[in-house]
Amino acid sequence: MILDDLVIATKKRVERQRQLTSLSDLKKRVQHDVTRPGDEFMTALGKPGLSVIAEIKKASPSKGQITNSFDYLDIAKKYAEARVDAISVLTEPEYFKGSLDYLTKIAAQVKIPLLRKDFTISEYMIYQAKAARASAILLIVAILTQQQLEEYLKLADELGLAAIVETHDEKEVKQALQAGAQIIGVNNRNLKDFSVDLNNSLQLRKLVPENIVFVAESGIKTAQDLKILTNANVDAVLIGETLMRATDKKACLTNLLGEVKEDES
Repeated sequence: MILDDLVIATKKRVERQRQLTSLSDLKKRVQHDVTRPGDEFMTALGKPGLSVIAEIKKASPSKGQITNSFDYLDIAKKYAEARVDAISVLTEPEYFKGSLDYLTKIAAQVKIPLLRKDFTISEYMIYQAKAARASAILLIVAILTQQQLEEYLKLADELGLAAIVETHDEKEVKQALQAGAQIIGVNNRNLKDFSVDLNNSLQLRKLVPENIVFVAESGIKTAQDLKILTNANVDAVLIGETLMRATDKKACLTNLLGEVKEDES
């Protein structure tokens, strides 16, 4: 299963990184940083109406390389011009061709909350996210124990970071709620066979209380998709491949959000 391969690759990567920068060094780097960018991330996603997290990624395991034109700073600025609510930056290098450097450099250029999109498997990666000026991290229920999920949520909050807790089925949603997640994401992509079903978000939305921010992820391609999700009281959407394939990303966002914004006004 691809998720298992991703976890193995991430463990190896973290071990290599720890040889260069120890956990204690990372802790020292962020110990005086009392900012809480996660609060802005929560506010951006929890505001009235549908919020948009626009993703920056060069490749994915299911699609391979998505784009040959990858000026990540320019893409981030285009998203900012389009007034998206947050930006998701892939930092996994092997399967998604991402980099933590992308996140650091984007943070220096745009003033929008940033999600570090990676396969968080250790506290080391949470401190890395803080040092790289992320606003939020991703915690995937399928690759963490319940204890890890709870501990990582607590650490993220202590560091002033928000966390999207990603789920795929009813059992995982219940685990996320039990752990105290304030933002629950539902991945519409099945990571076992890569099939995508938007109904996954529609069904699981019913299990999540209104005071928890609900994010629909993957497979969002059309204005009609967004309208359906908005009508189901989804708080935010994460859009990746559709935007990355668009030549004019600002126009793409305008077209996607057109009907939704009209209904909101």
